Amino acid sequence: MTAYALSLAGESVLLLPQKALYWPRRKTLLVADIHFGKASAFRAQGVPVPRGTTSANLAALDELLALHPVERIVFLGDFLHARAAHAPATLAAMLAWRGRHRKLALTLVRGNHDRHAGDPSALLGIEMVDEPWQLGPFSLCHHPDLAAPGYVLAGHVHPVFRLAAGRDALRLPCFLVGAARAVLPSFGAFTGGFAVAPAAGERLFLVAGEAVLALPGRG
Repeated sequence: MTAYALSLAGESVLLLPQKALYWPRRKTLLVADIHFGKASAFRAQGVPVPRGTTSANLAALDELLALHPVERIVFLGDFLHARAAHAPATLAAMLAWRGRHRKLALTLVRGNHDRHAGDPSALLGIEMVDEPWQLGPFSLCHHPDLAAPGYVLAGHVHPVFRLAAGRDALRLPCFLVGAARAVLPSFGAFTGGFAVAPAAGERLFLVAGEAVLALPGRG
């Protein structure tokens, strides 16, 4: 796996191919839009979608914890997708994961889906905060366009970039990075994406398999 090292607000960070951001100095992992229980919410409405997205999300977190020394995970909103995400099976899986990581600090910056779904179970031991939440030079948010005093790290958009070559095209998750904010890709399985184009002064960093690559000639 090849991360992309970057300086944001005077801090060295890593854009990870697992669609998260790692802040080494604070041993902090930032994850946007994990959307636990989204598949359960669809099934509750009679839509036949695959099972296993909660397990996939937790396994992805475990992979990152094995690769990097992490003391805190900050979820940048949309931890739960809907009220159906409080299903017993979903909660049981999350509690089992939490039991393996008792010393890990967890913080959730509430997003729009969290307001509808309600806070996760207190048994998970997650610190609940509203946006913007200040940590060092960063304003940690869910919505990227929120007025905030620091450099904004946010989610919400689920950014992807359409990479075309002749008749072939790919939609790749990406980090959208500008002078005052960075938008992380959606971390969760089964979350989709919204095609973005960089504005003046913005850069795209594509998640291409096991590497994060800077898109040249843009922004």
